[in-house]
Amino acid sequence: MSTRTVAIFFTFFSLSSLLSLPLLTTANPSTTAIYAFGDSLADSGNNNHIPTLFRSDHPPYGRDFPGHVPSGRFSDGKLATDFLASSLGIKELLPAYLDPLVTDHELLTGVSFASAGSGLDDQTAALTNVLNLKTQLGYFEEAMQRMRRTVAGGNVSEIVEKALFLVAAGTNDMLYNFYDLPLASLRYSLSRYHDLLLQNLQSVIQRLYNMGARKFAVTGLPPIGCMPVQVTMGSLIPSQNMLERVCIDQQNHDSQAYNAKLQSLLSRLPPTLPGARLAYLDTYNPMMDMITNPAKYGFQQTLEGCCGFGGFVEMGPLCNEIDPTCPDPSRYLFWDAAHPTQATYSILANLYGQTVLPQVVG
Repeated sequence: MSTRTVAIFFTFFSLSSLLSLPLLTTANPSTTAIYAFGDSLADSGNNNHIPTLFRSDHPPYGRDFPGHVPSGRFSDGKLATDFLASSLGIKELLPAYLDPLVTDHELLTGVSFASAGSGLDDQTAALTNVLNLKTQLGYFEEAMQRMRRTVAGGNVSEIVEKALFLVAAGTNDMLYNFYDLPLASLRYSLSRYHDLLLQNLQSVIQRLYNMGARKFAVTGLPPIGCMPVQVTMGSLIPSQNMLERVCIDQQNHDSQAYNAKLQSLLSRLPPTLPGARLAYLDTYNPMMDMITNPAKYGFQQTLEGCCGFGGFVEMGPLCNEIDPTCPDPSRYLFWDAAHPTQATYSILANLYGQTVLPQVVG
């Protein structure tokens, strides 16, 4: 394994993020499908079917998933997209598009096109040989062709118009393309790189809009500086906090700066996209509250992962059956060195379902 590949494993993340509270069911007949794009926040197993090492189709991933099987989700169980699909009364799980068991009829209620390790910058996906967003959008076009074979008359415009389109990307770009493998930072200032990512995001939204999408939900960046892998790396750098497991404040400030720009972009887009509704899904503040007030959410550990020896760098192939795991993942904010537990995803999904999504799906 090359040095660069090992470095990528140590810095791999695709979160953006998510409740051990009971999920409220808010069946909404006006939203009959969810189509998800982006990174591991929404990848329900697409990476299982492409030649990449960034996979989670092995134990202990999936230990709390229905059937206790590793589905390819980077968590101990379900993702936020699964909980959202259930709360909207669509279906219990949002499957991966590349799963050969997904039928044309299944596409009518939604699938995920997301790929763990992907980002808004094509270079991010290229580093790990995963699906970039252009490829994911191409698969959605292919899915529309498949749906036309199922729908009477071949008209799928109403299905697409009523569907919720969730885009979760950007964390990988910052985590290992800007910070830990500073390829982007050699070419761009922080502010310019944020602008580049948001320009690419706008192009994604525009392309989906041109294909008929009207309901959008876009996730912001989480507190990247509090991810276990970043906390670990920060503890190794000579500073006043050396050998201490604390959040990297500057990276968190950077996440906030990006999120402010993202919210500004989403507020400016509606006049250029007649009939579209756009929602910002805040992952930063809810996760920071979980870190600051863990007992409020039933958490006991927030800066270490459940998988491995504290989840310092273990993720993907580095989180495996050889590693020990914590007895109760629901007490942990993070499952591995970068990805949330099912409990965290449930909390975020519940929050979104109650406060944000009604603005889009209502």
